[in-house]
Amino acid sequence: MNTETQNTLFPMDNLSILRLQEVIFRTGLSRTTLYDMIAKGKFPQPISISTRTVGWIECEIASWLAERIGMSRKS
Repeated sequence: MNTETQNTLFPMDNLSILRLQEVIFRTGLSRTTLYDMIAKGKFPQPISISTRTVGWIECEIASWLAERIGMSRKS
């Protein structure tokens, strides 16, 4: 993937990696619920940061939150 394509997919200002505790804080979900939703394909997959460490791309979490807010406002 070239740099131009990468910048289109993931704007650099939102290309932060969030660790588990930050994702839990931002979403209000428990760790168990979070991983259950990931397994069911209802939450963004984490990325591997190192051999034993994962994180989530901030813009994907923000998009997920925006979708949830939109869904709750339609009801």
